[in-house]
Amino acid sequence: MKIIRVFPRRTSFTPKDDMAVVGSPPLFMPAPTAVSDIEVHVSCTFTWDKPKAEYLAKAWRQYFPVKIGGPAYDDPCDGFTPGLYLKQGVVITSRGCNHKCPWCLVWRREGALRLLTITEGNIEQSNSLLQCPRSHIDSVLDMLTTQHQVCLAGGLESSLVSQWFADRVRSLRIKQVFMACDTKEAIKPLRKAINLLGLGQHKTYCYVLLKFNPNETISEATERMIDIWQAGATPFAQLYQPPDHWIDYPIEWRHFQRTWSRPAAMRAFMKSFPHSP
Repeated sequence: MKIIRVFPRRTSFTPKDDMAVVGSPPLFMPAPTAVSDIEVHVSCTFTWDKPKAEYLAKAWRQYFPVKIGGPAYDDPCDGFTPGLYLKQGVVITSRGCNHKCPWCLVWRREGALRLLTITEGNIEQSNSLLQCPRSHIDSVLDMLTTQHQVCLAGGLESSLVSQWFADRVRSLRIKQVFMACDTKEAIKPLRKAINLLGLGQHKTYCYVLLKFNPNETISEATERMIDIWQAGATPFAQLYQPPDHWIDYPIEWRHFQRTWSRPAAMRAFMKSFPHSP
């Protein structure tokens, strides 16, 4: 069975092969005699894209059998096939999470942490890599020693970054490492982890959740961004979106998020900041 994978939107991780399509069916479709072994999978990551995904499923169903799923439909994601729903090079070596952070959907959708078969790729996208047993982490890092432009993109849990892990990461051909700092209290372990890794700000990035607390002010968020920048990481700001609806944030928050997800804009801000090192 050949699978056409259909996506409501293109992201940096969307596959780019001939059987991956973003949007509606193309103008010219295969002849009916050639489609008996084809199935369409509509893959939806974000809950706010579900209406578009369901529209696409209906459009593609005129030509092929269609299945619809993905994280937006609470798919527990029991396995991982390289290149199928994520572009070649992206790998997921574990699913789930043993924490239950109130803003996170991973534990709700995927359940408790479980290990997957390790496949080859240079972008490690697991959500909870450092919760895995050391033997599994070592095996993942062994695989990454064969890769170039290595990116640990899942958002490492700062409090779990140890000396042995930092030493192993520095031995890789690292392009980027992403940490996570979703609360003000997380800044202290973030500083420690950044110092252990010692990769420099140009390689150390940090996902930063904004407005999970609806009362958070731009002044408070700015203070957190500055703390993260001065700790030695480049922030990557993300406005909180709940699973059941889309929040249309005011323009000042959208502008703030754009500023703190673009390194050039951050550098310009910090250059003018009076206490910038």
